[in-house]
Amino acid sequence: MDLASLTVVLRAALSPIPEERKAAEQSLNQFQHTPQHLVRMLQIIVDGSCDIGVRQVASIHFKNFVAKYWSPHEPGESHEVLESDKNMVRENILGFIAQVPPLLRAQLGECIKTIILADYPEKWPTLLHWVKCNLMSQDQQILGALYVLRFLARKYEFKSDEERTPLYLIIEETFPLLLNVFNKLVNVINPTIEVADLIKLICKIFWSSIYLEIPRPLFDPNVFGSWMVLFLNILERPVPLDGQPSDPEVRKSWGWWKVKKWTIHILNRLYTRFGDVKLQRPESKTFALMFQKNYAGRILGCYLQMLNAVRIGEYLPDRVTNLLLQYLGNSIPKNSMYQLLEPQLDIVLFEIVFPLMCFNDNDQNLWTEDPHEYVRKGYDIIEDLYSPRTAAMDFVSELMRKRGKANFEKFIQFTVNVFSRYDEAPVEFKPYRQKDGALLAIGALCDKLKKAEPYKSELERMLIQHVLPEFTSPVGHLRAKAAWVAGQYANINFSDQNNFRRVFHCVIAGFKDPELPVRVDSVFALRAFVEACVDLNEIRPILPQLLDEFFKLMNEVENEDLVLTLETIVDRFGEEMAPYAIGLCQNLASAFWRCLDSSESDDDADDSGALAAVGCLRAISTILESVNRLPHLFVQIEPTLLPILQKMLTTDGQDVFEEVLEIISYLTFYSPTISLEMWSLWPLIVEALGDWAIDFFDNILVPLDNFISRSTSHFLTCKDPDYQQSLWTTLSSIMSDQNIDDADIEPAPKLIEVVFQNCRGQVDHWVEPYLRITIERLRRTERPYLKCLLMLVIADAFYYNPILTLGLLHKLGVAAEVFNLWFQMLQEVKKSGLRANFRREHDKKVCCLGLTSVLSLPADQLPGEAFERVFKATLDLLVSYKDQVADANKQDDADDDDDMDGFDDDDEDEDESDKEMGDDAEDGDEVNSQKLQKLAAEARGFQPNNDDDSDDDYSDDEELQSPIDEVDPFIFFMDTIQAVQSSNPARFQNLTRSLDFHYQALASGIAQHAEQRKVEIEKEKLEKTSN
Repeated sequence: MDLASLTVVLRAALSPIPEERKAAEQSLNQFQHTPQHLVRMLQIIVDGSCDIGVRQVASIHFKNFVAKYWSPHEPGESHEVLESDKNMVRENILGFIAQVPPLLRAQLGECIKTIILADYPEKWPTLLHWVKCNLMSQDQQILGALYVLRFLARKYEFKSDEERTPLYLIIEETFPLLLNVFNKLVNVINPTIEVADLIKLICKIFWSSIYLEIPRPLFDPNVFGSWMVLFLNILERPVPLDGQPSDPEVRKSWGWWKVKKWTIHILNRLYTRFGDVKLQRPESKTFALMFQKNYAGRILGCYLQMLNAVRIGEYLPDRVTNLLLQYLGNSIPKNSMYQLLEPQLDIVLFEIVFPLMCFNDNDQNLWTEDPHEYVRKGYDIIEDLYSPRTAAMDFVSELMRKRGKANFEKFIQFTVNVFSRYDEAPVEFKPYRQKDGALLAIGALCDKLKKAEPYKSELERMLIQHVLPEFTSPVGHLRAKAAWVAGQYANINFSDQNNFRRVFHCVIAGFKDPELPVRVDSVFALRAFVEACVDLNEIRPILPQLLDEFFKLMNEVENEDLVLTLETIVDRFGEEMAPYAIGLCQNLASAFWRCLDSSESDDDADDSGALAAVGCLRAISTILESVNRLPHLFVQIEPTLLPILQKMLTTDGQDVFEEVLEIISYLTFYSPTISLEMWSLWPLIVEALGDWAIDFFDNILVPLDNFISRSTSHFLTCKDPDYQQSLWTTLSSIMSDQNIDDADIEPAPKLIEVVFQNCRGQVDHWVEPYLRITIERLRRTERPYLKCLLMLVIADAFYYNPILTLGLLHKLGVAAEVFNLWFQMLQEVKKSGLRANFRREHDKKVCCLGLTSVLSLPADQLPGEAFERVFKATLDLLVSYKDQVADANKQDDADDDDDMDGFDDDDEDEDESDKEMGDDAEDGDEVNSQKLQKLAAEARGFQPNNDDDSDDDYSDDEELQSPIDEVDPFIFFMDTIQAVQSSNPARFQNLTRSLDFHYQALASGIAQHAEQRKVEIEKEKLEKTSN
C-alpha cells in the first residue's frame, strides 16, 4: 500500500460510521506485514502537514505493531519484520522524537523503548553515539537525547551485576555530558515549564542508573559532589508560583513539583540504600561515610523546612509529604541523625505528623461525594504508598519502637489531652477531627500499648471512656474510627465481660449505620471480635441477621477484607454453618460475578474488584472445608459453583486458578460421588495444563487424582471424551519436553502412580507407554527427588503386574539398567548417615511393594542370584520403613502431649528496639496454602520435597488415602515369601542357606512384625465395627 492509500485508510479509521472503521482496521491488519509498511507509517507520523488525527491513529497502530512483532516473543517464532525495515526505522525514528507533538512523542517513545529492549547494544550500536552527539547540541535535540537516554538507563535499572555491563559504558560516556546539561538547566534564570520537563528526565536517568548500585564514576567525591550541588539546589529553591495550576489534582502533576518529587526520590534512595555504613560492603563504606558526613544532615534540614508547609497550611503534594516523612523515619535509628532531629522533634510530632493523622477537608469531601471511593482508598495498599497519613503513622510507630523511652509517654499524654479537650468542649466546638487523629494514633500503637504497663491495664477503661461514646457520635467518621479502634483492641483481657459485650454490640449495630464507611469498618472490626470471642453464644442468636447484613454490604462494596471477616465466622462456627452453607455459597457466587464484571469493565489500575473476586472463592473454600463431613451439602452446592469453575478454568481465570482448583478438589473429594457435570471439567483442566498452566501442576494434581481414585470406573470406561487418552497425551508431552524444568514435572509421575494403583489389572495397554516415557525422563533428569518419583513409577508397575513389567523392561532393553539404578539409589546415604533417596514413608512402602512383587516372579524370570539381591534389599527397606513409622508415631504422641501443656503467653515484654512494633499479622495466602496441602494429603498425600539437600527426613503424609493404604508391606512380603516356599521349596531353601546371620535375623524380625501387624489390623477392624 502506497503512502497516499495508507493515509486514506488511516483517515477512514477515524470515521464515525462503524462499518467504515471496521473496514479500515481490517485493511491495516491485512497489509501490516508487507514490506515498507512500517516505514510508511512512520513517515505519516512525522509529517507535519498531515492531519493530527491521522498521525495519531498511525502512531497507535505503529506502537502496537512494534510491541507485538518487532522481535519474536517465543523461541523458534518467525521474524515478522524485515531487517531492512527495521534498519530504516532505527535510522529515522530518533531524529523526530523531539519534533513531534507530546501526544505522538509518547507513542514513539514506547516504540523506542521496545526496540532498545530488543536490539541494544548488539543490533543498534550507533545509538549511544547519537545520544552523545545530541547531548552536546544546543537545540531541541537535547530533549530527544534525554528521552532516549532515559529508556537506555531504564533497560538496566533492575538487571543483575553481569547484565548491567552495557550500563557502565553508557554512564561513562554520557554522565559528564549529562552533568553539563543539568548544570545549565539548573542555572537558567526564570526557567519555563519545558526546563522542568528536561530536568525531570535527567532525574529519571540518574534514578535508574543508581537504583541498584552506585556507578563507579560517582565514587569520585568531586564528581558526586557536582551532582549533589545541583540536587540540593533544586531541593532548597522554592517551586515557582507562576503557572501553578489551582486544581490540586492537576497541581501535583505539574512539572516543577514532579522535579521536586524525583529529586527527593533520588536523595532518599542514596540515603537508605547507600548511605548506611552498616548495610554496605567494605568497598562501599567510604562512600557511605562520605554521604553521612557531607549530605545526610543537610538533606534532613531541607526536608524539615519543606514539611513546615504542613504547619502553616501551604501546599505540599501528598507524595512529596510521604517521601519526606519516610526519610525522617529512616533517620530515627541513626544516632547522628536523631541528634539533629531531636531539637525539633516536638514540632515535627505534634504540629506536622499528628495533624496529618487527623481527618481533613479532602477526607470529608470524598466521604460526602463518593463514599465508595473513600472506602476503596482507605483499604488500598497501593494508596498507602502515597499517603501522608500512612507515612505519619509509620513515623510514629518507628519513633516509639526505636526511641520509645524518650517519646512514648509524651505522645500518649498528648493524645490523652486531645481526649480531655474533646470531652470538655461543648458539642458545637468539639475538635472532632483531632479526636479522630488521636483514635488513629491509639489504634496504630495497639501492639505496644497491649504490652507496656501502665497502659496495658488501662485499655479497657480507655475503650469505655473514649471509644464507646463515639459509636453514637453525630459525626460519621468518628463512628467509623470507633469501630476500627474497637477491632484493634478486641483481644485484650476484659476484666468485665459486660464491657466486651457492650463494645461488641456497638460494632454490630454499626452494620445498619446510614453511612457506608461506618458499615464497612464495623464489618472489619467484627472479624477481630469473632476471633476474640470466648463464648460463641454471644453471636449464635444473631448469626442469621449478621449474614444478611454482611451480604447486603457485599452487594455495595467489592473488598477482599470483607470476605476475610466471613471466612473468620465460618472458621469459628465450623459445621454449625451447615444451615447457611448453600445460601452463603450462592451469595458468594453472585458477589464473585459482580466483582468479575467490575474488574473486567474497569480500565483503571485499581484491582480491588479482582482481589475481592479472589476473596469470594477463598471464602467458598472455607465454607466447603467447614461442612466436609456433610457430603449431601456438596451435591446441593455444586450447581451454583459449576458455571464459575467452567469459565475460570480457561485463560480468563489465570488470576484465580489456584482458588478454582481448590474448590474442585473439595467437590471431587467430599461429594458422595463425582457427577458427570463435574467430569465435564476434566477436559478443561487437562487442556489448561498442556497449554499454559504448567506452573499450577501441583494444584492440578489433587483434583485429577480425585477423579481417577474416586470415580475409577468412569475414568476407565468413558470413551467420549477418552480420559485415559487425554491424560496420556498431556503427561507424555510434559515429560518429554526438555524445556520444562525437573521441578515442574514432579506431579506427572505422581499421576502415573495414581493410575497404576487405582486401575490395577485394568490398564495393561498403558503400562508400556508410561514406562517408556518414565525411563526416557529418568535417563536425563538431574534432580534427585524427581529420580525417586520416576523410580516409584517403575515400582508401581511391578506391583501392578510384575510379569508384564519385567517383560516390557526386557523388550525396551533396560531391565539391567533399571535394576542397577534402583539398587544404587537404595544404597546411597548422605553424610549424616540418612538415606539419600526414598525418604518418605510413602516412597519406602511403594518400593517395598514393588520389590516384593519382583520376588513373586517365576524362577526362570528371576535367577537365584537376582532373587537373593532383591530379597536383601527388600529386607533392608522394610526395616527402615518400620523404624520410620515408629519414630513418626512417637512424634505424634509427643505432639499430643504438647497440645495439653497450655498456651504460650504472647504478651511478654520484648526488646524495645527489635520487637515492640513487629507485625505478626497472619498471612492469608499461607493459611490458604496450608489448607490446600491438607486437602491434598487427604486426597492423595504426595508431599513435595523442595529441599533435596536437607538432612531432615521428609515428614510423611499422615492422611494418605490410596489403594495401597489397605496393604501392609510386612504381611504382603511374608505372604509372597510363603507362596515362593510353597511353589518352589528348593528355591526358598537355596535362599535361606545363602543368607548370613545378619539377614537371617532381619528376616526373622520382619516375620514376627508381620504377625504382630495381623493382630493389630484385626483389632483396628473390631474397633471400627464397634464404633
